[in-house]
Amino acid sequence: MNTTFDKREDGFEAKYAHDQKIMFKATARRNKLAGLWAAELMGITGEAAESYAKEVIMADFKEPGDNDVIEKIKGDLDEAGVEKSEHQIKRTLSEMMATAIKQIEAESE
Repeated sequence: MNTTFDKREDGFEAKYAHDQKIMFKATARRNKLAGLWAAELMGITGEAAESYAKEVIMADFKEPGDNDVIEKIKGDLDEAGVEKSEHQIKRTLSEMMATAIKQIEAESE
């Protein structure tokens, strides 16, 4: 027999699972957008830019948090002679996250 408490708990669990799924998608989308941004700064276009964006997405699976993505982008930009500080990259990731969330929300409407 399900009580009101059980139904409420099930609802919270479902919302949590949904929110986690959205955040995973948004983070992957953010990383792709950031990869395309960095590729453009390095003069990479077309299929090579898409491939680079996938590398940035994959870099995020090395360790928890954003440091692996920031290190990947920063290292590649430095190697290409593009000057961007870690702070600028973090700010761009933040902006890209907002964009990614808006895109995902628009797709689900």
